[in-house]
Amino acid sequence: MEMLNMNKELFDKSVKESEVPVLVEFWAPWCTYCRRIAPAMTKVISENQGNILIGQVNIDDEEELAELEKIEIIPTFVMYKNGKAIASIVAPESKAKIDEFITESLAK
Repeated sequence: MEMLNMNKELFDKSVKESEVPVLVEFWAPWCTYCRRIAPAMTKVISENQGNILIGQVNIDDEEELAELEKIEIIPTFVMYKNGKAIASIVAPESKAKIDEFITESLAK
């Protein structure tokens, strides 16, 4: 499984219809930190197959969506469950922080 590149339509469909929680990373290609955390996300994806759906939204391509979701800093990770945002984390500094965020979010 790889990370889904989400436009507004795919985001809406995934968040509303997914039977599993959805983790979305809001990012941009010019964001140095977003690129630095990418290898950790590759591992997160492989370790969470089947448990959660993971996607990313390029805020440059989807400005309206980023605004609707109130994204002010990137990367921002948001966990959605049953169509609603249940938790978010801004600029996690390590894979361990992302793992901790996922664990805590899923416990809600």
